[in-house]
This record gives sequence, C-alpha cells and structure tokens, in this order.
Amino acid sequence: MANIGYARVSSREQHLDMQLMALRAKGCQTIFQEQVSGIRQRPELEKCLSFLREGDTLVVYKFDRLGRSLKNLLEIFEDLRNRDIALVSIQDGIDGSSTTRKLMMTLMTALAEFERSVIAERCSAGRKEAKLKGKKFGRTPGIDRYKIEAVSGLYKQGMSITSIMQQLGIKSKSTIYRYLQMKDIKLNRK
Repeated sequence: MANIGYARVSSREQHLDMQLMALRAKGCQTIFQEQVSGIRQRPELEKCLSFLREGDTLVVYKFDRLGRSLKNLLEIFEDLRNRDIALVSIQDGIDGSSTTRKLMMTLMTALAEFERSVIAERCSAGRKEAKLKGKKFGRTPGIDRYKIEAVSGLYKQGMSITSIMQQLGIKSKSTIYRYLQMKDIKLNRK
C-alpha cells in the first residue's frame, strides 16, 4: 500500500517543481512525471496506471492534471475504483476515503451527463442555425435534372416505364414515377 504520484504540465515551458513538492509532502516515493499536452498520448500516465496495485493510492496535485476531459477522468476513476485504488487530489481537497470517493463518483457522473447534454444542445443549436442559413445536411439528393427531362420526354413519346429504365440506366420504377410526378405527369400506362 503505497502512495504513487502523478504530475503533469502541458508544455515544456511550465515546471513540475510545485507539484513534485506537494506530492512528496503527501508521502509519494514514486512519482511519474509528464511534460506534454493533455491532448496527446500520455505514456507516463499509462505507466503509472499500470504500476498501481490494489490498495495503493494515486496522488495528483489537481484532477485536471489527470484527465483530458470529464469523460476521460471518469474512465480513470472507474478503473481505479474497480482495482480498489484510492485517489487523492491535493488541491481539490479529495482525500481518497471511500465516502469521499463515492460522493466524487456520483458528482462526476452527474457532471459528465451534464457535459454530454450541453454538447448535444450546442450541436442541435448549431444545426438549426445552419439550416436557417440554407445549409443542407445528409446525402446529396440524387436528382439529375437532365434525367427528369429525359424521362418525361420519353414517357410523353409513348415509351414504357421499363424501356425508359433500360435506356437511361435507372434501376427503380419508383424513381421513374417520382420524376414523372415532379413534372406533374399523370400515369396512364405501365
């Protein structure tokens, strides 16, 4: 049962000194250190998570050092909980006790759900705004104006639906019917 530390800064210009001092003060003998952006892969975090054993405590300076997003943080929390590893966040005041851990998990789950709903709401609002500006979504309509004219012309000349399909390479009778309907032509033969 050891205290294992994880420290991360987002760029080479930032320093780990303050985090390392705080982690050592919490009794961390082993500290994994990372100096990369949180968006990229974090090999030291992966090593740290692999290194942890049941009964250990992962100590971080602040939760934002651990996860790239709320969803990512929740995944890490869940992994630690399943492996019976406590989590301490010095700046966030989380001590790793089971009561605090349960409260944090509940709170973080609620926040993750909130984050998902906010993202969905923003996407929906963005789509509505784009539609108002004339943006089209979905696949491009397969309507070929030339073919519509050709279908109506051939049909008016007395050609059968099947013959029109073969001549124009249209695979579906319903497409022919739809094209004729677009030209307000009433069907009187097959």
